Amino acid sequence: MSIADRSSKRAHGRKIEGIAACLLPYETNGEIAKDAFQESVRRTEAAGLKCAVNMDTGYANYLTEDERNEVLRLTREALGPEKPFVAGVFVEGLEGDLVELYRKGADAIAEVGGTPILFQTTRFHDWAASEIVALYAEVCAPYESVLGFELGKMFAPNGMIYSEEVIAGLMGIPSLKGIKHSSLSRGEELKRLALRDELRPDFKIYTGNDLGIDMIEYGSDYLLGLAAFCPEKFAERDRMWEDGDEGYFELNDALQYLGNVAFRPAVPAYKHSCAVFQHLLGRIPSSEPHPKCPRRPEWESEMLADCVARLGYES
Repeated sequence: MSIADRSSKRAHGRKIEGIAACLLPYETNGEIAKDAFQESVRRTEAAGLKCAVNMDTGYANYLTEDERNEVLRLTREALGPEKPFVAGVFVEGLEGDLVELYRKGADAIAEVGGTPILFQTTRFHDWAASEIVALYAEVCAPYESVLGFELGKMFAPNGMIYSEEVIAGLMGIPSLKGIKHSSLSRGEELKRLALRDELRPDFKIYTGNDLGIDMIEYGSDYLLGLAAFCPEKFAERDRMWEDGDEGYFELNDALQYLGNVAFRPAVPAYKHSCAVFQHLLGRIPSSEPHPKCPRRPEWESEMLADCVARLGYES
């Protein structure tokens, strides 16, 4: 489907499913800021977005298994016994059978009522399309609901943008309910939307394009690290879109401005930007990221203070 054809299908009134990939904040002493994390989870849920934890924004690639399990516990405790959430299954660098490794991570998430989302591994890079699809099918079989994740290498070296053959195959797995697409390419995402419309209309395409958050206008939902900066503003934007409120465009532009600042190269340092932004709002005790996370320069707070003001906050 051409861009012109897709853009002609724009329509207000569609309810957007928004998921925020929650930041894992840190205390000044380098320990996880558990209270601030749980408050951010509750804030995100109260705003009307779903939480995704142990994602790239939550430093999944840096955490130990015990730390990831602790994040699951804190999330369930914060949300109460029934609220749904999404959590990443990260297997990169682990030795052993991939199906067993993925299921071990997915089991831990399912046991606390979460939906697993499968991070990629560099082992996939040399695999044929049929091998990748077969692995997903085997991993997903025991679960009611699983999500996939294709991550561009600008975010992490274990990432991979799949061929359309792989995407079509994944859409044929009943318990795989959707996929987060993080290529930062509108063209690639539009292809997935067209394929979804053709093969499986109920399959969710969650945009991970923090540089193109208006992909919701073309039929995507979203799972964004950017939404962790200010989930209540994303929820407000989504309601405006659903209601046909033209204020949507101004708020979306302000959010996109924040995205352009935060997700500039080096892209993985956006997590430090998120910590600085959240600290400016007084929501976390420190602007420090995980010790292994790439850092932004000292003047980052000056840039983000402008973003704070444009979004109508008082820093």
